[in-house]
Amino acid sequence: MSGQVVSGAPFDGIRALVTGGASGIGLATAEHLAGLGATVLALDIAPAPDGPVAGTVLADVTDPVGVNRAVDEAAARLGGIDVLVNNAGIGAQGTVEDNPDEQWHHVFDVNVVGIVRVTRACLPYLRRSPHAAVVNTCSIAATAGLPRRALYSATKGAVLSLTLAMAADHLHEGIRVNCVNPGTVDTPWVGRLLAVADDPGAERAALERRQPHGRLVSAEEVAVAIAYLASPAAGSTTGMSLAVDGGMSGLRLPPRPAPAQG
Repeated sequence: MSGQVVSGAPFDGIRALVTGGASGIGLATAEHLAGLGATVLALDIAPAPDGPVAGTVLADVTDPVGVNRAVDEAAARLGGIDVLVNNAGIGAQGTVEDNPDEQWHHVFDVNVVGIVRVTRACLPYLRRSPHAAVVNTCSIAATAGLPRRALYSATKGAVLSLTLAMAADHLHEGIRVNCVNPGTVDTPWVGRLLAVADDPGAERAALERRQPHGRLVSAEEVAVAIAYLASPAAGSTTGMSLAVDGGMSGLRLPPRPAPAQG
């Protein structure tokens, strides 16, 4: 972990792997890092669209054999790995009464153990990097009680604790570990939830009012935060969670009034 501040294009020569990089926050992050000079591969179950991302290694983060193969392939194609963004994840709705045990196991397998599998496979390559960084995608659900998000919140609370433990374990190996805590982000997953709501417009308006700045967070805004934490210029930042939530985690403002009808 270098103490030298990097000037010029901040990601020139940096090789990055972004899980869940074919859509949503992952795609926005992969494209943003590429725009800053990094060479980026996505790790996903589907190919990333054509663009600045150098390609995709196909893998399901719940498959340890597939993860190991994909990480080795990515390292071979990139010539190493300097930055790992653990972004792959799935959502869940409901109280503790609503999700069966099988769903609890599956969501934890993707959202938490998936991070473990990919990071474990990347560690030999990260240890050889002079600017190694891991950024995990966490959530406001890790730090705020949200209704009907028991399972999802439990996994993101685990991601927050895992981030701190990883940061402690690997600091002296020169590997920084941080996470971002987005609020509700305007992603395809949120779009699918809204599409099945009884009143999608009203549900979207309620989500927007829940965040103090009055709108959904964009995937690109989360990507900028991830890039900061991954940047070689942030060499003294580790074990941190960076909120990208329109003030939801720290501000206590009066509720925004609902828009007038008619």
